[in-house]
Amino acid sequence: MEPRLTQRSMAFVLAGGRGSRLRELTDYRVKPAVYFGGKARIIDFALSNAMNSGIRKIAVATQYKAHSLIRHMQRGWSFFRAERNEFLDILPASQRMDETSWYRGTADAVTQNIDIVDSYGVDYIVILAGDHIYKMDYEIMLRQHVETGADVTIGCLTVPRMEATAFGVMHVDKSDRITSFLEKPADPPAIPGEPDKALASMGIYVFSWPFLRDLLRRDAEDPNSSHDFGNDLIPELVTNGKAMAHRFDDSCVRAPGRPAYWKDVGTVDAFHQANIDLTNFDPDLNLWDREWPVWTYSESAPPAKFIHDETDRRGVAISSMVSGGCVISGTEVRNSLLFTQVHTNSFAVLDHAVVLPYVTVHRSARLRRVVIDAGVEIPEGLVVGEDPDEDAKWFRVSERGVTLITQAMLDKRDAAR
Repeated sequence: MEPRLTQRSMAFVLAGGRGSRLRELTDYRVKPAVYFGGKARIIDFALSNAMNSGIRKIAVATQYKAHSLIRHMQRGWSFFRAERNEFLDILPASQRMDETSWYRGTADAVTQNIDIVDSYGVDYIVILAGDHIYKMDYEIMLRQHVETGADVTIGCLTVPRMEATAFGVMHVDKSDRITSFLEKPADPPAIPGEPDKALASMGIYVFSWPFLRDLLRRDAEDPNSSHDFGNDLIPELVTNGKAMAHRFDDSCVRAPGRPAYWKDVGTVDAFHQANIDLTNFDPDLNLWDREWPVWTYSESAPPAKFIHDETDRRGVAISSMVSGGCVISGTEVRNSLLFTQVHTNSFAVLDHAVVLPYVTVHRSARLRRVVIDAGVEIPEGLVVGEDPDEDAKWFRVSERGVTLITQAMLDKRDAAR
């Protein structure tokens, strides 16, 4: 058998975007470093897909508030060994081209590191966004790229046509060659033969590295370019080159009979819902899959502990996920996801709560439909999720009624009182 194309490829992960729609969750961390799923960070999904696909050469470009992201990768992704010809390089924006330019766009982030990519000696490059939740075998997409002789192959979601108004949409012919690229169209073009469906860009691109290198150098010299894949390079290739759509349905990793899973958890509502969905009896995203695991930094922590068994003071969790190091002391936990080292106290209630690591919930607190940032100390008797007007005075309440709580918000509340 021929070697897998992933062995001749590298993944370049773009992880510099702030993710401002997550509000205060990205005040101190970039979006790819936001926690997800009880143990992982968002970036772990793109990195795990590369690892599980067979890619052993990975670069991660960082820019905005990258410390927690870099620390996470150093702790959780330091197992690559150069003597086995495998690497994970962290590439912070460092004015490598001149003394004034940080990364000016997604394409420029690769341009400024051409010499580093050259040193890998690869034939193909897979450009990835580091801020989406999904499982995908990139080998299948690489195979399509080579077999079709494309200049670029673009990963695409199949979505209901009128839901595609929030995406960049690919208009394709019957062979899935892209004939036009439309950014957030009011009337998205349908897939040939599927009038109710459209193809939306996932922000995943496959190129031959020699081809992309030349393209990037020309783009760098264009004073009218914003040096961005979606705004500049992809529309140019759709018009003057051969751009092919790769359907995520063909390469997503899922259990038989399950739908393809891809989420942009870029808002507080989407983040809360995607985490709470994991507590369902049979969630669409399988974190228990040992054949396609989600690799991450795993803190050494004791098993979760549940204590007290008295009326109104029972440590219990129903339809919930509770991570290692948690102590559920006389607290009722329902339909909630608790990250590592969350400690709760007697007579408290957590209902549809996403609680990030190292949170302490004191006695008699009642918290419903909340996201609690890492390291927060919930005061005794705090009630959130029952009076939206009162919640909005001190906390961030989303369009769908999810309340985001940070320590700075609690400190401001305490100072006002």
